[in-house]
Amino acid sequence: MSSSSKAFQWLSLVAIIWLQSINGTNTTFPAYSSQLKNTLSLSQLQINNLVFASDAGKLFGWFSGIAAIYLPLWRVLMIGSLLGLIGYGVQFLFVTDKISSPAYWQIFLLTMVAGNSVCWINTVCYVVSIRNFPFHQQVAVGLTTSYQGLSAKIYADIVSTAFSSSPHKRAQAYLLLNSLLPLLVCVVVAPLVRNIDVGTGEPRNMAAGFNLMFVITIATGIYAVITSLGSMIGLDRMIGTGVFLLIPLVIPIVVKIREKLSRRWSLDRENRVYNVSIDDQNGLESIESGVVKQEEEEEHSTVQVHDEVGEVQVNHGIGVREEIGVKLMVQRIDFWLYFLVYFFSATIGLVFLNTLGQIAESRGSSKTSSLVSLSSSFGFFGRLMPSLLDYFFSRSKYMISRPAFLMALAAPMAGVFFLLLNPANVSLIISTAIIGVCTGAITSIAVSITTELFGTKKFSINHNVVVANISVGSFLFGFSSALLYRKEGDEDGSCLGMACYRSTFIIWGSLCTLGTVLALTLYARTRKFYSKRS
Repeated sequence: MSSSSKAFQWLSLVAIIWLQSINGTNTTFPAYSSQLKNTLSLSQLQINNLVFASDAGKLFGWFSGIAAIYLPLWRVLMIGSLLGLIGYGVQFLFVTDKISSPAYWQIFLLTMVAGNSVCWINTVCYVVSIRNFPFHQQVAVGLTTSYQGLSAKIYADIVSTAFSSSPHKRAQAYLLLNSLLPLLVCVVVAPLVRNIDVGTGEPRNMAAGFNLMFVITIATGIYAVITSLGSMIGLDRMIGTGVFLLIPLVIPIVVKIREKLSRRWSLDRENRVYNVSIDDQNGLESIESGVVKQEEEEEHSTVQVHDEVGEVQVNHGIGVREEIGVKLMVQRIDFWLYFLVYFFSATIGLVFLNTLGQIAESRGSSKTSSLVSLSSSFGFFGRLMPSLLDYFFSRSKYMISRPAFLMALAAPMAGVFFLLLNPANVSLIISTAIIGVCTGAITSIAVSITTELFGTKKFSINHNVVVANISVGSFLFGFSSALLYRKEGDEDGSCLGMACYRSTFIIWGSLCTLGTVLALTLYARTRKFYSKRS
């Protein structure tokens, strides 16, 4: 692979980071759901159904996978951004009275379209990361995906800086940004989302680039957390976040500079003149013979290195227990244990985060945007955590298996739901942060577990079946919490006080406890397989 290709390889990773950082449009819903509820005169049950609609849109995400096979990636990207423009843009026109009052089914359908748009952009991000970093697929995917956790904070910072503080105007601002910002970023990075010829051998000096990228990413996350908890004004926060998103450009720029310096050095070396006498010819032939022999040895060594790389990849990712499709997968006990662990942990966490606006409002908190930014920042670290641990400690004997990691993440979630029964504001802040971290980490680590337990050949289908639990859980948990909310509310359907979600938190905490027990069972059943780590 040429240096030029290597520079474009890193540039494509930066482009994916930018895409992911604005692709979490669905995570901004809690920040304006209460205003949308009042503006469109919706009940709490209808609001929860809109959360379900956003997740249900992802059930049709496989269309983007088919499109990525037959269409150029930039077209897939633009289709996704246009779906978002339609889904959120038309809602914006409804809210601003540019179009007559909509029927509820129209809002529901538009929310599904908007939710589906995320899948198209995600598909492009995954494909580019995997194809352009074939020897570091998991790290590239995990690192870039973590930036999606920052989306809610980025949107919140822009809204607080550039738009009115009126709740009604803020709801309009979120819908406007959700429709336009992804489209603008997609237009900018479209030329960069393409396959790069990286060659067949593992490129050198990639470790230095990823180490620097991890440092930048961790610094970005720390800044996001500090600014979410601090009192920095919106403009300063927005500028700081923008700077941190531009810093990764340092890597492709440095690679390009090294390329130019290397090329200049090569030209200087070629201009040197060597006078070789006839008497030295035999010595020269001997040297050439030695060089040929050395090159043969290096070629043989390279083959061995490539073999070792393949072996390392297998060991690095534990390997695959069996290659099976959906029909066989759903017949496995381990699949249902895994499905239910996800269902009773990360899915409940996502429902909580999607309902955060109403939860904060019922507790008398006016800092919904700050809580959304907080959950976004900690979710960023949660998504990054598995990749970080896997990259630096995967071959360590102290690294726990992924099912054990699931258990370690589900247990704190059970505890914080009971902590939410405490009316203090600090309990809401702590719980939101912990749920953000654990939910983000589980959604990230699930990709690896699906691959390791059920294979890579049918991964795209198998994993879509696994994450289908999100749509099911979004409906069941959201619907039940809305019914309990309405039961405790007044005649007009609104509710204030700790009683609004007390029963919901007890149920969710109990279910997360069940998820922890199921994770322990899955760990026990797969312990022998994961103990093969070398």
